[in-house]
Parts: sequence; C-alpha cells; structure tokens
Amino acid sequence: MMKGTCDSPGLMPIEQAMQLIMDTITPFSEVKNCHIDEALDRVIAQDIISPINVPAYDNSAMDGYALRYADFLKTKTLAQVGKSFAGNSFEGKMQLGQCVRIMTGAQIPEGADTVVMQENATANEDQITFVEATQGDAIRPAGDDIQKGAIVLRVGARISPIDIGLLASLGIASIPVYHQLKVAVFSTGDELLAVGNPPRDDRIFDTNRPMLVAMLSRLGAKVMDLGIIVDDKEKIRAAFEYANKHADCVVTSGGVSVGEADYTREILEEYGTIDFWKLAIKPGKPLAFGRLSDSIFFGLPGNPVSSAVTFDQIAAPALRYLAGCEVSTPQFLPAIAVTSFKKRPGRTDYQRANYFVNDQGKICVATTGSQSSGVLSCFRQSNCYVVLENQRENVAVGESVQILPFTNLIA
Repeated sequence: MMKGTCDSPGLMPIEQAMQLIMDTITPFSEVKNCHIDEALDRVIAQDIISPINVPAYDNSAMDGYALRYADFLKTKTLAQVGKSFAGNSFEGKMQLGQCVRIMTGAQIPEGADTVVMQENATANEDQITFVEATQGDAIRPAGDDIQKGAIVLRVGARISPIDIGLLASLGIASIPVYHQLKVAVFSTGDELLAVGNPPRDDRIFDTNRPMLVAMLSRLGAKVMDLGIIVDDKEKIRAAFEYANKHADCVVTSGGVSVGEADYTREILEEYGTIDFWKLAIKPGKPLAFGRLSDSIFFGLPGNPVSSAVTFDQIAAPALRYLAGCEVSTPQFLPAIAVTSFKKRPGRTDYQRANYFVNDQGKICVATTGSQSSGVLSCFRQSNCYVVLENQRENVAVGESVQILPFTNLIA
C-alpha cells in the first residue's frame, strides 16, 4: 500500500495543498491547429501575432466632410468633388480648395487631413460652407486598434467569444491550441438517485455530479459522465480503470471519508498515490488529491456545498493549470463586515455572503444565513465568499475581512 500525506496527523493547510498540487501537475504541451469555429474555450498554445493593421487604412470616425485644414483656414467654402463610403472609397487625390463627402468607416481621401462633422457644414449644391474645424479631427489612423506585428492574444489565454471575433477581424482562420482537457466524473453511494427518477424515502438525488459536469463545461473541458457507481468495490475499481485510461483527470463525489463502505480510498491506495485527503478548509475537509498511472484524481466531499467550494477553489485552478492556462492568484478584496460571522480557529473558512458598495464607496459584506454544507441554495443569495483565515475566530460587525467575488464558475 502506498503511503502519502494522508498518514500524517492533522489537516493540511490549503496553501500547502495548492503548492503540492501545482508541483505535481505537468501542464499540457501537445499542440494542434484548430479552426476558429471550434476554438471557443480552447487554450492558446502560442502567441497570436496580427498579420495586418486594424483598421487597414485611415478612416473617418463620423459622417461629414474630408478636407485639408490649410484650405479651411484660407476660405470657409470648399467645392465637393465626390463621396467616400465604407467599401467604396473616393478615387483620386483631392486638389486645393476641394472636399469630399465621407461616411463613418470610409477611407480618408488622399490629400485630406481633417474630417468635419456634417452638423458643422452647410451645403449649397456642390459648395460646402464650414462653421468650424479642428486639424486632424475624426480620423482613425491605420493600425489605431491593432498594429501589424502586435501580439493580440498570448499563450495560455482561454479563447472567449470576443476573441473569436478579434481573430476573424484579422483574417486568422486557424490557431494553435493545447490538447483539450478530458475529465471523467462519477458519484459513488447506494443512497444516490439519478435525476429523473421518482423520489424515494431512503434515497437522495445525486446533486453533485450534474453540478460538477456543468462547472467542468465552463472550464472548457470535455466531460465523460460515468454516472452513479454503487458501493461495490469491483464496480468502483472498474470505473477508475476506465476513467484513468480515457481521461486526463478523474473527479469523484463522495467516498473519501472514513465510512465503512468508502472504497474509493482503498482502491486509490492500491493503484496510485494519495497525496492528501484531509484539508484545513471549511466546508470540504474530506478532500482527496492523488495520482493514477495516466491521470490525476480529485475526490470531492459528498455534501453539495463542500463539493462546490472545493472544486471552485482547489480543483478548478489545478485543472486550468493542467490545460495550459496562465496561472492567476485569487483576487481578494478588503471589506467591512456589516453582520457578524461565526468562526472557530483551525480551518480556512469560505463562508457564503453578499457584498455591496455603501454610500461612502466602501465595500461591505453581510452573511446570507446558514453555512451548512448541505444548504446549496445559499449560493443563490450570495455573490462572494468571505474567506476567514485559519486561526481567525468570530468576526464582529465593523471588522475588516477578505472577500472573493464569485466567478462564472459559480454564478
């Protein structure tokens, strides 16, 4: 049987656990080209360089008239000699004393250096009189948005819908991306009932697996949902063997505590290494991390709030790192407690709460009620975690605390 941190007394601090996980994981290095139609949520494997200027030419920021500012200083009335539209520009070069009618986005005619908005001009057939003009006004120069040769997307970025539009604007149809993260998910327990079945007094609906599948989808992972595995050691073993063979990561819910029928730990100790299975975190103490022959493993607690918090704060950052995403640190914000928070020292506590900005512009935060690890509905009334340090005790009204606003993984 392989030994690990789980054999040590006490609970591992979350900071130590995250460092251990990151030191264990080797990010993906396999690169393939992907068409932008299939690139959403993929991770960029090389910096993307713009092949063109955007805009490609000097163009007008408004509807009006293009002219030489020097001509305007000599005379306020100029002869209109043509029009310039987006996609149908004025041909030729403006001569002295001339102007061109121009639309937003249209190319600036050769010889012009200023655009005057149409509200500052009066037309009398082809004679245009201008009230005022500012030299260089309303001209967007070539490359004003993106210059040719500039880095537009950096390695490690996850591709968003806006990024797809940006790539299309540059004429880039194919981009290098990392291998897509594959995660196998299953729940364990005879007490679980799949959603869609009629309720039973001796069962509870499997909450965690559908929730985790949704959260993994928001990470851009390809999810293998293996369903509910009953408390049978050989069936759980078979699920692990299949998941290890076909996925980069295996995520389970339940089965990592010290119950009589919790076979997950036994099987992991036979097939791989358990790096830890008890964390100094609340909710979520019975959380396991380990390694199989071809994948990593996260064993999340069975209580739904514990499962959501530990996936959000521990598994998700690790999976982003594995997928090749650039690593970012949590963005804590200081806030003033406007309600009290109960806390016992010994574990870092992620309490669900609601923050707001008061009339003085200060961030305030209030509890949203029950912090039970079984009350999943508390997330619906919350928009952040209040993160109370390991050795902190009860928080009184007016004390300073640290908050973490929810990301789209939760909200």
